[in-house]
Amino acid sequence: MSHELVEFDTQKAHSARMYDYYLGGKDNYPADREAASKVMEAFPETAQAARANREFVHRAARYAARDGVRQFLDIGTGIPTEPNLHNAVQAVDPHCRVVYVDHDPLVLAHARALMVGSAEGRTEFIASDVRDTEDILGSEKFRAVIDLSQPVALNLAAIMHFIPDEEGAYDIVRTYMDAFVPGSYLAITHASSDLNPEAFQKVVKVYESNGMTVPLRDKAAVARFFDGLELVEPGVVPLHRWQPNPDFYIPEERLAWADSAFGVWSGVGVKRR
Repeated sequence: MSHELVEFDTQKAHSARMYDYYLGGKDNYPADREAASKVMEAFPETAQAARANREFVHRAARYAARDGVRQFLDIGTGIPTEPNLHNAVQAVDPHCRVVYVDHDPLVLAHARALMVGSAEGRTEFIASDVRDTEDILGSEKFRAVIDLSQPVALNLAAIMHFIPDEEGAYDIVRTYMDAFVPGSYLAITHASSDLNPEAFQKVVKVYESNGMTVPLRDKAAVARFFDGLELVEPGVVPLHRWQPNPDFYIPEERLAWADSAFGVWSGVGVKRR
């Protein structure tokens, strides 16, 4: 079933614009800032966690690119903030191609910023919802950029924690990965129910008061998204612990603090057969 694009309602907070605020962006409105400020009051490390999330996305995408993947599908793109995913992978190989997907009209309004990639590669934007698997995989824009006979890396950063089990969260991810050939990758970040339960329950209440559902999941539930895939080391871990590099360095003595402070699970899986 097709999901309508979110109306451009500046009086109501929206997750993409709240995330933009966390990252220090300017594409947000008073309602977004009010809701985001409440989240940051309950969860003071929100801005750091948002940055850590972006750094993970780039590390995971570069990992797939270095393994030979040249096609990327980024769903739940958010408002463009340099560097974007295509900047990260086209630095590995300028021939990399990226399809971005988001259902917020404000992201669509900024989509041209996502189109400026390397001359050798290609980027495209599709206005759609992660749940509309058939619409995305069957769209002309998608097929013009992505060759399904070759591996694809799917990025689902900070999006599946908005999709409840009853809306088929696991089936959605499986549908995408079933469409991709062996050698394809899946990268996920997901707000946790078990790394910082007290703070995240407060965060959930802020989002719910603004009409957004946030079904938090524990480590085992997040790991289920990778069923049938081979997890890349070190498996499902707090996002700052997944193959860290100097881009976002946290001293050893602060790692345990960051696990709770950021409260987000991450993982990368590869389809072997």
